[in-house]
Amino acid sequence: MERLVECVPNFSEGSDADVIRAITSAMERAGATVLDVDMGAAANRTVVTIAGTPEAVEEAAFQGIRVASERIDMSRHHGEHPRLGATDVCPFVPLAGVTMAECVAMAGRVGQRVGSQLSIPVYLYDLAATRPGRVSLADVRKGEYEGLAAKLADPEWLPDFGPAVFLPRSGATVIGAREILIAYNVNLNTRERLLASRMAIRMREGGGPARGSDGERLLDPTGEPLKVPGALKAVRAVGWVIEEYGIAQVSVNLLDHKVTPLHAVYEEAKRQAAAVGVEVTGSEIVGLVPREALLTVGRHYLERQGLSPAAPDGDLVHIAVRSLGLSDARPFVAAEKIIEDRLAAGRTTLTGLTVREFTNRVSADAAVPGGGSVAALCGALGAGLAAMVGNLTYRRPEREAERPLLKALARKAQDLKARLTDLVTEDSEAFEAVMAAMRLPKGSDDEKAARKVAMDLANERATMVPFETLERCLAVAELAHQAVAIGYEACLSDAGAAAAAAQAGAEGAFLNVLINLKSVRGPEADERRRLASDHLQRVRMLVTESLGGVRNRL
Repeated sequence: MERLVECVPNFSEGSDADVIRAITSAMERAGATVLDVDMGAAANRTVVTIAGTPEAVEEAAFQGIRVASERIDMSRHHGEHPRLGATDVCPFVPLAGVTMAECVAMAGRVGQRVGSQLSIPVYLYDLAATRPGRVSLADVRKGEYEGLAAKLADPEWLPDFGPAVFLPRSGATVIGAREILIAYNVNLNTRERLLASRMAIRMREGGGPARGSDGERLLDPTGEPLKVPGALKAVRAVGWVIEEYGIAQVSVNLLDHKVTPLHAVYEEAKRQAAAVGVEVTGSEIVGLVPREALLTVGRHYLERQGLSPAAPDGDLVHIAVRSLGLSDARPFVAAEKIIEDRLAAGRTTLTGLTVREFTNRVSADAAVPGGGSVAALCGALGAGLAAMVGNLTYRRPEREAERPLLKALARKAQDLKARLTDLVTEDSEAFEAVMAAMRLPKGSDDEKAARKVAMDLANERATMVPFETLERCLAVAELAHQAVAIGYEACLSDAGAAAAAAQAGAEGAFLNVLINLKSVRGPEADERRRLASDHLQRVRMLVTESLGGVRNRL
């Protein structure tokens, strides 16, 4: 698996494009990929999202902080967003093949360099925090830039790295490691900051002080301030006014979208807005968002409409964008805002071809795409048919009692369809890796040794890709078997076709496992051959029963 880390530095400049361009250029020269640059003039802040290997991202983060310290003068900075320095915050986030512990270590190394080489005070936060009082970014930022001199003079707030000296130009930087955070703003049909702040207090996990209509704190009979409880876990929120849009917003940091999904924040915002007499007009995502966060939203609103939530990803994203009003203030372009889509940008995939183009490629005098890619495509088509049967049956009012089972069937089928679709390209890439290894030089002993290592790795991959295709086709055959048993009668032929497609994929994948295992030796190869044979026999049995069931019912 490719090792990938995301980093989301926030810079205290939101209008000078030349400054931000200098920062992002330095990051790109360090080897990171700049996925997103979100400039906000009113907040006077830019959120940059980069990704790449841990080594590239670590160097890019330092270079971005360095250029920001040279180009941004905090003594002249004003903006709506809380901040401590030119680079206000710089979190590292594990994406793939990297542990959180590694991201914590990255934060420490970058913090040490920033402190020693740039003489900027650095605080470590969140999962990289060195003490409990510094876990929360809000706690570390308390007092903001204007209160930084006093903070640095407090022994309790000595920086983790760098001098305890107030630098008017650079301020301080907060560096850490965290899970994926979604920066999410809810738009209101008012310019009143007070109303947005009241909503934020009632929405965020920690709650806050109760205030009267005049904005003053409310006290209990003993004179103690009253506190309003918060409604949403893993949510931080503030109210502010964005002159750029001419509206107030509830600005939310969603710390864990699996604990509190985006639609829960949006619906709670609508409830709180109604309580203070305003309307929610839409929302926006600042920076990037993981695809699953939007898929969860789409499923929620489809199910609320009485429809199956096991729709294709594209449909779910469309429903999510419309339901949350993500294009209210400015257009939401999914291909530019979804992390996975940005990481995949520029990658050529076989499934990006039209059907005619793909079949033409298969029929040409080239080794790829070959039987392994076609087998994966057959499995993906079978999974798509199984999902279709589940979704159409879900719609039937007389089958309402079976909806949980039908939803689970369709959801599993959609997931299998997505993975098998990826395997179409991965199978061809695995074959090309074998060819590339074979072309390596073998003149010296060192070259021969390096070539052997490359060949072993490539052959292993070339075996595992069709083996996974076979495993996934078995799972599709099981779902098709279930679809035949519980699917709506008018969909029986589709359920049978799903089973047949699953077998076609499994048969092709099995043959590819066998031919590639010829290059792999040892007991592991024998065990894999045995397992592949067992999987194929299981597929054949399931498909025979499925097709027999379809014929009997027709």
